[in-house]
Amino acid sequence: MTILAMERIRVQATALNKEDAIRQAGELLVSTGCTKPAYVAGMLEREATMSTYLGNGVAIPHGMYENHSDVLQTGLAIVQFPDGIVWDEEDEDELAYLVIGIAAIGDGHMNILSNLAEIIEDEDVAEQMAKTSDAQFIFDQLSREPAEA
Repeated sequence: MTILAMERIRVQATALNKEDAIRQAGELLVSTGCTKPAYVAGMLEREATMSTYLGNGVAIPHGMYENHSDVLQTGLAIVQFPDGIVWDEEDEDELAYLVIGIAAIGDGHMNILSNLAEIIEDEDVAEQMAKTSDAQFIFDQLSREPAEA
């Protein structure tokens, strides 16, 4: 299975709060065989110590180093929240519309993070991905090759 698969993209989701949004992304990773259930707790633990909000409405929760044994295969899970989720309670304007859960074997996530950052840097594309009801559109945007520098 590839790093990104249609079965790991959910659009038009709702969540009670940031923790619920992270759990939803984590559960997609678990249900599609990327991680063991314990990985989700690591995602929540990392978020409690350091925000994974990138900007442009995108957050990239991932587990702690200690959770590397809970990763079964490298993968991304994308959950779209069109109404946005408050990511920083001190700044209620910081809303996440795309929550991209990352599970990586070894240092594989560094390349993933680099590619993601470049792709979502485009504010127009990030906004389109935040509002679309078409999971294929999100898949296509995140599957494209980053531009050469």
